[in-house]
Amino acid sequence: MNKLTRTLRLFFIAVKGEEKEYLSGSIKKAIFMLSVPMILEMVMESLFAVVDIYFVGKISVNAIATVTLTESVIMILFAIGIGMSMAATAFVSRRVGEKNIRAASHSAGQIITLSFIIATIFSITGIIFAPEILALMGGEPDLIAEGQGYT
Repeated sequence: MNKLTRTLRLFFIAVKGEEKEYLSGSIKKAIFMLSVPMILEMVMESLFAVVDIYFVGKISVNAIATVTLTESVIMILFAIGIGMSMAATAFVSRRVGEKNIRAASHSAGQIITLSFIIATIFSITGIIFAPEILALMGGEPDLIAEGQGYT
């Protein structure tokens, strides 16, 4: 089996999400299998932004500016989410590595609860302070009036 065929086979296994024991075997293979879903997620996120701008562009120039300003704030929230995701992965991976699935489940539950609380706080803050967020990002008064609902 040539290298391209092996790589494609691993890619499809990673996309399917089949359960795999990563504690034994090749570290290169494990890193590849774990990185594929993350890479695909980032590609889909980028595609979402492009499609969003395409359709919003049919509304108005202010709509495009609102999406652009809002995307900047969303990137900050993504950074927080990615940090929490890394922490979650570390906690759960450690417990799985210890073969303590019950503790891994408990850690995952705590992380999901914490994520829900943080998301709720950010959501409420974003809803209440949407005009201020747009103004802070440099939005003009007419842009703020038109775009605060989207934000």
